[in-house]
Amino acid sequence: MDLLEYQAKELFREMGIPVLPSQRIDRPKDLKGLTIPYPVVLKSQVYIGGRGRVGGVKFAENTIDAIAAAQTIFNLPIMGEYPKMLLAEAKYDADREFYLAIALNRSVRRPVLLGSQQGGIDVQDAIDQMQHIIVDQEFSPYYARRLAVKMGLRGALIEAVSSVIEKMYHLFVQYDLDLVEINPLGVSASGKVMALDGKVSVNDDALGRHPNLVSLISKLGGNPPDLTGATPVAIDSEGTIGIVCNGAGLTMAILDLVGQAGGKPASFLNIGGETQWDASADLLKQRLERGLEVMGQNKQVRVILVNVISNLVPCDEIADIITAYWQRRAPKVRPLSELRPDTLIAQSNRMPALVVRLLGSQSDRARELLAAVSLPLIDSLDETVTQAVALSKANRTS
Repeated sequence: MDLLEYQAKELFREMGIPVLPSQRIDRPKDLKGLTIPYPVVLKSQVYIGGRGRVGGVKFAENTIDAIAAAQTIFNLPIMGEYPKMLLAEAKYDADREFYLAIALNRSVRRPVLLGSQQGGIDVQDAIDQMQHIIVDQEFSPYYARRLAVKMGLRGALIEAVSSVIEKMYHLFVQYDLDLVEINPLGVSASGKVMALDGKVSVNDDALGRHPNLVSLISKLGGNPPDLTGATPVAIDSEGTIGIVCNGAGLTMAILDLVGQAGGKPASFLNIGGETQWDASADLLKQRLERGLEVMGQNKQVRVILVNVISNLVPCDEIADIITAYWQRRAPKVRPLSELRPDTLIAQSNRMPALVVRLLGSQSDRARELLAAVSLPLIDSLDETVTQAVALSKANRTS
């Protein structure tokens, strides 16, 4: 997940990276209470790059000009995205503009420091001038200075730029980030450096270790990753088995086993591993409840295979959700005298078979709950898969 510029600069400010005085603007009239002296620059807060080329960045000398510019920017879509807020920032006279970044390189599995004396909107054209240093041992200021020297810097600029690189690296490590970028790093005629724009990419899987980062995203109007939804992933238009698991590894293993047993998965739903940043008992149960409902609505699915291994939620609580779903969906047996034509049609609707395997505490109690609605709790993984495949084929021919 990428942060907006104003969110990234909150982190820069916290880390001591030099940034200009700024103010978030939610509507043009907010500019009447601007606390930053003019002239200012107004920037569209969107996730798309290149906003300056299409009019998403404007300078203003006074309040009247600023309000007019803000109205224009708020109504300017950039690649279809309208800004929800703007950033008003003090104007900075940069004599030169550099590019700096710390990125996690997945090929070498190490952080890489990147830098170029050519930054700004034309940085892509200067890719040949980009210098890099791989951090292959414990980080020290030496790495930052090496990059500054490779960039061709001299004198006091080496110290000024390497100091920014060090702080970027500490930010990168402190928050388990995927990317920290400053483009451009403005350099004034006197050699003073300033982060004029910034980008931060957050590793969603690491958010659980950083409540401060989640708080920052929420406080400033951002949206933490929406992990509460539960939408099955379709994989085969001719498949007949829906798979509900928790954890990516377990889900992939079940898909393989079903295929090896001659079955055809129609879709799968990973309701979330217990090591995710927001893992909680309530969320796991919500996802299971929602996942069963969504999976059961797919007319192509003839069998739902539920395989949940949980230390977070006792098996009897998971069984409660499954039995409640089963009782809601199972056809009700009524006397013939009560049947009307519309009722007959309703009773002819297909109900997917359920094959359930649960591992965790309170499994005996879960077995009793499932048995009460004629759903066996299967202990063996192989038997679970075999039974699901057999039922899918039986239901296909029935």
